[in-house]
Amino acid sequence: MKHKIPPTSTKPIEAAVPFWRDAGKRAIAFQIVALFIVSGASYYLFSNTQANLARQSIATGFGFWGKEASFEIGESLIRYSAADTYARALLVGALNTLKVSFIGIILTTILGSLVGIARLSSNWLVSKVAGSFIELMQNIPVLLQLFFWYAVFYESFPSPRQALNPIKGVFLCNRGFIFAIPETHSAHAVMGWMFLAVLVGGWFLNRWGYQRQELTGRPFPAGRITAALALFLPLLIWALYGAPTAMNIPELRGFNFTGGLTVSPEFGALLLGLVLYTSAFVAEIVRAGIQSINRGQIEAAKAIALRPGQVLRLVIIPQALRVIIPPLTSQMLNLTKNSSLAVAIGYADFVAVANTTINQTGQAIEGVAMIMVVYLFFSLTTSVFMNWYNKHMALVER
Repeated sequence: MKHKIPPTSTKPIEAAVPFWRDAGKRAIAFQIVALFIVSGASYYLFSNTQANLARQSIATGFGFWGKEASFEIGESLIRYSAADTYARALLVGALNTLKVSFIGIILTTILGSLVGIARLSSNWLVSKVAGSFIELMQNIPVLLQLFFWYAVFYESFPSPRQALNPIKGVFLCNRGFIFAIPETHSAHAVMGWMFLAVLVGGWFLNRWGYQRQELTGRPFPAGRITAALALFLPLLIWALYGAPTAMNIPELRGFNFTGGLTVSPEFGALLLGLVLYTSAFVAEIVRAGIQSINRGQIEAAKAIALRPGQVLRLVIIPQALRVIIPPLTSQMLNLTKNSSLAVAIGYADFVAVANTTINQTGQAIEGVAMIMVVYLFFSLTTSVFMNWYNKHMALVER
């Protein structure tokens, strides 16, 4: 019996490849080297910083938070005095930054949307005025705009003793815009919570009305009902609490006004500069979003007898938002970060308060780290909300 001899393999024997010619091994080696370099540089910076701080007898850590701040802050949303701690002073600065950023984002969105729509107007004058506004505001640095508006507030208005008084309880001077407000009363808090509850309920009502319209084709006036309840229910609570009408009217005492509510020149200049500058970019975003809509859809909406306002609200804006939201988010973040320029005009934002804290305590590393963390928190919070909204508005494929 003959035995079969197995055929010899024709597959070539692969030669061993040196590791420096192996792309995978080479990548791992490069990453290890990079890790050693970064670790060494980090250790050097850390050890050098520790040695310099020890040589200058500067303590590290955040123990200074509990010490007395010993400096005043011109504006505060909460009660504050120089006898309070550094932690409370930093909280005041963070709330001031949050205040100007929140109000600025709302006003920027409204103004930018109006200017962007006006830029596409068929009226020649309206379109050119909107275009001129965009070109002017975009090409003047925001810091120069802050300086300009700050100078306008201080140079154009008189001193408190010669303050403009257009109507009773309202004054305008170089110390700011001062006006009367209602005296503190328990009814006001209840009215505020009721107004907020109506807005939340209106949101759910609007969603239900939209689903109802999808099923039946009949619109539901959720917006008008919400607006009526938002006006009527707080007024009803005000009447049930005895209709309090006492006002806290500002009065001139010495060289300044006491009482009422004051909008300082620093806050006004910062808010105005940030809103005008950022709204010019938002206007271009809105214009681009509207122009991205197919012209045929607009013509189809007009063909079924929709009014121009309905075409804009029901057809154009819902689709344009999918293009508008991502770059709009970037502009919101820019406005929040640009608010740090407030230190240039004396507004007590977080950067200004942190700088004062650093000067008094010598805790420069901790102070700068806090500034970074606070602005990182504000930016990430804005991004998370806008990303959620963007996902909510995204087209769903079937």
